[in-house]
Amino acid sequence: MAHSAAVAEATADLAKALVGTGDPAPVATAGGVEGGGIGTSAALIRAAVKNVDAGRGVVVLCDMGSAVLTVKALLAETGPTGLPDSVRIADAPFLEGAVAALVAASAGSELSVVLSATDDSRAYRKI
Repeated sequence: MAHSAAVAEATADLAKALVGTGDPAPVATAGGVEGGGIGTSAALIRAAVKNVDAGRGVVVLCDMGSAVLTVKALLAETGPTGLPDSVRIADAPFLEGAVAALVAASAGSELSVVLSATDDSRAYRKI
């Protein structure tokens, strides 16, 4: 979930490309708001989660600020306006976490392992 549809799509495209050969796990983006503006949209987030939820859990990555707050609010809601209980928000950098999550999920990893991979991406040192 990013504030920009272009950023969300580019991040998803890069993550899918880095998975390599094979069949990547399902990916959906929810960047920006309806109509193409910058911001976050609960409706787009709900639709993206529904699009990829196959009953094994969904890991959501957020870029910053209101995207995080919107996903947290949706996780707290119950019923059709909230997100399924199997959805987890990753505490990870957006790009690196997306790549780590997709690689792990595409290898068939369970939800806890996918989240662990995103945690590893947060701790990866570049120097």
